[in-house]
Amino acid sequence: MPWKQVVDPLGNIGLSAFVAAIPILFLFWALAWKRMKGHWAALGAVLLAAAVAVVVYGMPAKLAFLATMNGAVFGIFPVCWIIVTALFIYNLSVKTGQFEIIKNSLASITDDRRMQALLIAFSFGAFLEGAAGFGTPVAITAAMLAGLGFNPLYAAGVCLVANTAPVAFGAIGIPIVVAGQVSGIPDMAISQMVGRTLPFLSLLIPLYLTILISGWKKGIEVWPACLVCGASFALVQYLSSNFLGPLLPDILASIASIVCVVTFLRYWHPKQSWQFPEEKASQGREKLRFTGGQVLRAWAPFIILSIFVAAWGIPAIKTTLDNIFLVKLPIAGLNDMVLKADGSPIHALYTLNLLSAAGTAILFAALFSIPVMGASIATSIEVAADTVTKLKLPILTIALILGFSFIFNFSGMVITLGKAFAATGVLFPFFAAFLGWLGVFMTGSDTSSNAFFSKLHVVTAQQIGVDPVVLVAANSSGGVCGKMISPQSIAVATSATGLVGKESDIFRFTLKHSLLMTTIIGIMVYLQAYVITWIIPVYDKAAAIAPVAAATAASAPPSGGMTYLVGTFALALVLALLSMATGKRIAGIAGKDAIHFH
Repeated sequence: MPWKQVVDPLGNIGLSAFVAAIPILFLFWALAWKRMKGHWAALGAVLLAAAVAVVVYGMPAKLAFLATMNGAVFGIFPVCWIIVTALFIYNLSVKTGQFEIIKNSLASITDDRRMQALLIAFSFGAFLEGAAGFGTPVAITAAMLAGLGFNPLYAAGVCLVANTAPVAFGAIGIPIVVAGQVSGIPDMAISQMVGRTLPFLSLLIPLYLTILISGWKKGIEVWPACLVCGASFALVQYLSSNFLGPLLPDILASIASIVCVVTFLRYWHPKQSWQFPEEKASQGREKLRFTGGQVLRAWAPFIILSIFVAAWGIPAIKTTLDNIFLVKLPIAGLNDMVLKADGSPIHALYTLNLLSAAGTAILFAALFSIPVMGASIATSIEVAADTVTKLKLPILTIALILGFSFIFNFSGMVITLGKAFAATGVLFPFFAAFLGWLGVFMTGSDTSSNAFFSKLHVVTAQQIGVDPVVLVAANSSGGVCGKMISPQSIAVATSATGLVGKESDIFRFTLKHSLLMTTIIGIMVYLQAYVITWIIPVYDKAAAIAPVAAATAASAPPSGGMTYLVGTFALALVLALLSMATGKRIAGIAGKDAIHFH
């Protein structure tokens, strides 16, 4: 017999929200105060969430268990699939010695750690976020910074902080598209509103990163490069989100930022390159020790990776791959057995999109990269097995965290928290950003947060007399600041930098920055709602009452997928052959920067 959610089980929304928040408060306490290892903190949160769901909300224990298992399986695939394949490429690059060439090529542009962080953590990370999202940028960029010689804690923390402003437009704009489908507000209007908020954050983050790494004095010292990096990104992000839509802002802005920073560094460079205190003093930019062909060959795996993850974000390619293989399995005993407060059932389907998953795009990139890196089949298998073995604890942590988020959704606790935030009335525009932040903290996904809360924002906006697009956009904009403290994201960062078991250190590192940025977004949203209302885009507000029509239109199958797919493989093949032909393999420099897991 179906079970119906109870949004306010204790008859007082404030008290119900407090009880619902206990598992979340436990996570904060376990990571920030007790410094528990990630998997133990996640396990405690799951058990507490299940107890609250069963005892306070009256959810049948069987449903609570099945919801948790559903989330755990989703955590393994597709989420952990991304991490395993991404780190395999990086580890193979280290094993074959190609990463030594990458290090030298970067050091010939700049050996300054601050500049390297801007290029890799912020700009390249934003490209990966725009193309794939869901953990890919942190997995790749954190591993690269650690391999370059960054302190692993700073490599992880910096990449998490950098992966904020791009998140709302990640994975080819899927968070905005989902927000539009749930709220009924046109995608373009949400894109424009988010694009009039996040560029201010994008402008500041590069300087924020350098100060975070090197301190106030050394950070301010490189403000010209930070300005070029942030301003180029922010400008293109604003223009593309306001005039092209939500699909390409990250990709276009990141490319513009990379080109501008690299060009700028040809004519300007810090007088004294900055290194971490434990490193030897810099002797200035290194001389490039390799030919252009060898550099291309070393970078080719990551260029091929970028090609594939960008292609996999194209709707036409996703549709084509799903038409070849897509299995949707109803979770027996859970599917349609939980009813929302309005009586509509919650579908529990496990989607096995084996071909269209972002991790599969990275796997194809890895297969193309094996001969490019000069690795044998035996070496590749050895590196793959070693990568999976060393990721056992991060995989467990992510599975538990996704189980935690699923039970929060199915039990109705997430709606309780949303209703409590909405009860703040005229102050809600400020707290709307924190609601998005909370959603991303729990799920690790701006997309999921928008799916949870977008309709709630529309209803609340109508009650307090605020334009709905301001609050829906606030959920996405505030949510990006929760990405850096999400246990799921932190597990990815620790797995990429060899800090497994040190999740609490990274959480403490990022927490204050997350709260500060969310507060800034909250203030901006409050001003947009009541003071600078001229900034709100003009759109058809009647659309907000017809989310089903919006979703149907948005899901119309695109055409040309097979052509794009063939073109992607052809482009990757040409690049692989070109890099192998022009770049003579370098022997004897393999493996010394491999990441060690504890």
